[in-house]
Amino acid sequence: MRGTNHRTPSAFPMPSPVPSRVPSHPSASNEASYKQQTVLRDMEATERLSRAQIERDIQNFLKSKDAHRPIKDLLRTHPEILYVEWGNGNGRQKAGSLKPELATAVATHLTKARTAVKQGSNYSSPTFKHGGKSYFVLARHSSEVAAKQNVLAIVSTEVIQAVERHQRRNLRLIPYPPEGRYRIESVTPGNNKETTVRTGEDNGNASHYAVDEIVVKFRKPLTEKQLLQLRRELDLSVVRHTGKTYVFRSKKHKTMELKKYFVDKYKPEFIEPHYLYLTNELGNDPNSKSIIPNDTLYSEYQWNLPEITTELGWKVTKGSPDVIVAVLDTGVQADHPDLKGRLVPGMNIVDPSKPPNDDVGHGTHVAGIIAAEVNNGEGVAGMTWFTKIMPVKVLDSSGAGSTYSVAEGIIWATDHGAKIINMSLGNYAEAEFLHDALKYAYDHGVVLVAASGNDNTERPGYPAAYDEVIAVSATDPDESKAEYSNYGDYIDVAAPGTSIPSTYPGSRYAALSGTSMASPHVAALASLVRAANSGLTNKEVMELLRRTAKDLGQSGKDKDFGYGQIDVVSALNSASGSSTSLQLYPLQVRRELERLNK
Repeated sequence: MRGTNHRTPSAFPMPSPVPSRVPSHPSASNEASYKQQTVLRDMEATERLSRAQIERDIQNFLKSKDAHRPIKDLLRTHPEILYVEWGNGNGRQKAGSLKPELATAVATHLTKARTAVKQGSNYSSPTFKHGGKSYFVLARHSSEVAAKQNVLAIVSTEVIQAVERHQRRNLRLIPYPPEGRYRIESVTPGNNKETTVRTGEDNGNASHYAVDEIVVKFRKPLTEKQLLQLRRELDLSVVRHTGKTYVFRSKKHKTMELKKYFVDKYKPEFIEPHYLYLTNELGNDPNSKSIIPNDTLYSEYQWNLPEITTELGWKVTKGSPDVIVAVLDTGVQADHPDLKGRLVPGMNIVDPSKPPNDDVGHGTHVAGIIAAEVNNGEGVAGMTWFTKIMPVKVLDSSGAGSTYSVAEGIIWATDHGAKIINMSLGNYAEAEFLHDALKYAYDHGVVLVAASGNDNTERPGYPAAYDEVIAVSATDPDESKAEYSNYGDYIDVAAPGTSIPSTYPGSRYAALSGTSMASPHVAALASLVRAANSGLTNKEVMELLRRTAKDLGQSGKDKDFGYGQIDVVSALNSASGSSTSLQLYPLQVRRELERLNK
């Protein structure tokens, strides 16, 4: 079925290199090709976002009535502008500097730009490379004849290379990177049999753990005497400790050696490797017209929100500042101009002495999908107008974090008022301590949402596959399953995940793809549902999201989409008690009504 509100802007076409859609569960070679095309599309989309924002701010500079307005404002907003000229026929000013080699490489474009503005025209160069980096040149003139003002800028596209690096890892085009402090061992999920990850495709059949650590849940907390004995016998240190559960690290013993020791001597409740999880980086009358926000990048680039009827849903509710969504991720840029006022105090689990700042980009992007300021004439629009974000940094600068860190983040967020927790992360190992933390949050009424993963595998990914969690797969703009998206019986719902524009560190914007991008759409909808009806339990919210989803693929629940792609207006109509929503009817009745209404 295709929705009547479906809209795919020309700025985000499906990848042109694909002659026809490959199967939804393609071969490894087709999957890798599709992922490569997805990365290229994200890079191209990010370049368009970058150009659009800079062009807008240059035009605002030219329109300014303040003749003394410093160019520093423009440079402060856009640190990627390396060099700028501005002025009129009476003289020109300059700011910034270029290395001689770059000045030579850009000379032709500068000449064309200067010629264009003298003739009263604008100029945009293609992106060009120099010294392994990319740049472009922009020139804009004032539309007011009397002013004859113009601005010329040389711009670094470092953000595009950052997106490429991020997405090659997020979409598992490369093996798990041995970054950070972790010493990594790859094993087959379920049996801990050693395996080797040589290519990106191998990630779908592997879990990863720190070879010098072990997680043990004892039958009662250890005494100081027992801990001292362990330190002496095994050269152990306690990395983390919650209740009866400990994470130990040894300088001379490996995980399996430690496991045998603890099983033989203590017979604990459970013992497991310390697995790593990675980013899985894509009026109140509901019948009235849609709300179209004025955010500068919205109408042209954000296909995702109209696709799931968000604009109509905003007529029911725009959210509530009392609803907090915890984003368990790489942190969030706290001073991003499109996230100002939307954050509540968070926590850095990786390094508690520091704030939960984003040193990767993933968490800021996820947060923007949920809560980028709407209708502020700036950047992108989030799915909610008032929902608050609680940044909980559980992944380090390599984009990886331990199951224990994720579990601690879940517990911390629950104890500090989170109503929804988004986890755009995961791997293929079940971890009992993590499951304990999820149960704790679930028992405290939290709605838990997680990305399924980007390996195009049916193998259950965790934490998404736990019963307490809503598992999310990703869709493309044509409502097909994104080829990178994991699938399986555990999938609950689907959401847009391909080339999703959102906030990015450095006060910038980027387009990323992945189930990491799909998951926050569902978390945001859960926050809107809780705003529309605060009396619903977490179980009722989760069931409502499934029941009101738009059925795609095979009739009824299937492995690709679960119950279907989320439908904002149907979910909010149902939550608020409206009887006008077709989605309130059973699936068979809905299909018959749709047939009769055609």
